[in-house]
Amino acid sequence: MKLKPCLTALALACAAGASFQANAQEMKAEVIHWWTSGGESAAVKVFAEQFAKAGGTWVDTAIAGGVNARTAAINRVVGGTPPTAMQFNTGKQFDELVENDLLRDVDQIATEQKWKSFMPQAIIDATSRNGKMYAVPVNIHGQNWLWLSKAALEKAGASEPANWDEALVALEKLKAAGLIPLAFSGQKVWERGLFNAVLVGKGGTALWASIHGKRDPAAARSPEFRAVAETYGKLRGYIDPGAPGRNWNDATNLVIQGKAGMQIMGDWAKGEFAAAGQIAGKEFGCAILSNEGGYVMGGDVFAFPKLKDPAQQKAQLVLAKVMLEPETQIRFAQKKGSIPVRLDLDVSSLDACAQKAVKLLEDKKHQVAAQEMLSPPALTGAMEDVISQYWNTPAMTADAFMTKVADVLKQPF
Repeated sequence: MKLKPCLTALALACAAGASFQANAQEMKAEVIHWWTSGGESAAVKVFAEQFAKAGGTWVDTAIAGGVNARTAAINRVVGGTPPTAMQFNTGKQFDELVENDLLRDVDQIATEQKWKSFMPQAIIDATSRNGKMYAVPVNIHGQNWLWLSKAALEKAGASEPANWDEALVALEKLKAAGLIPLAFSGQKVWERGLFNAVLVGKGGTALWASIHGKRDPAAARSPEFRAVAETYGKLRGYIDPGAPGRNWNDATNLVIQGKAGMQIMGDWAKGEFAAAGQIAGKEFGCAILSNEGGYVMGGDVFAFPKLKDPAQQKAQLVLAKVMLEPETQIRFAQKKGSIPVRLDLDVSSLDACAQKAVKLLEDKKHQVAAQEMLSPPALTGAMEDVISQYWNTPAMTADAFMTKVADVLKQPF
């Protein structure tokens, strides 16, 4: 059922006016999310605190694992007991909820607050359906960061790399020094994450667009893609036997402790360094391995199920506004490791890696939409399966892998 315009207008007026400081009981908001690691927990607390300042009570429903949290949230919505808000990755994960008229749009508050004037277009597109925004983007995560232990590199006599060719040299030196060269979380989603970092960094932004955007089978048979496949395959030789099944933050901890030299992971890993008291540029370094500076933009959004209770509708709008306030955006980014989704803020208080990211995104040619923004979940899953098969089958040739990827891209997802 569509929300009545008068109710929406009234809620917006209330959210913007003096009654923002409503009774906490009226403003109770249950939020389902998957932020459970140390850095993530510290970050989500910022949202809870800012919502409390606006007169609300945050009811935290944290469920470990993105797939688990999304499934639980969707089941709640379909089953008739929806939460106030629920987390998704920036992209196509909430399409079916929109198609089945189960989400309220946030277009009016987006217009009122001029959200589209300070967000990258790719983020706006990823949260909009049929011309309306259906989710609140809260951050931008760079998915293709390289994290470095300064102590480990020094021990191995290795230099900080700027591209994948240099990274392979550094990895070999780390291996010779008896360290874990590449800290790795051997789970399918991170196997795909590592592959994507090689795809954009070694293959370039045009190849990225051809594979994930245009879904061109011919691109998967190109010499450029072969170089990506071969580089990705070489990385198997630089992980340790404990990698299979390891959580991503446990892999990050190996770098924090100096037991491993490098990790490829999104900038949510930076929250773990911060939680450990380490400083970018001092104990650890960061780099985007790319000759073109391609920065893969992902992130997180919150979507709001359609609710009948006016108090709950109001809580949703207050949450939406609070999450994008400048103070919230900066404080959240400091804890989470991401950068603000707002590109109109003073980021001088953020760490060196975050400032490097903001500088990159000032040039639109560096803004690369994440796979989740370009591909439907079914296609992303099919690609993930093929990538995982290649990673875990060292005997598979690059040619065989290229053929499998081309076959996936032919499918009518």
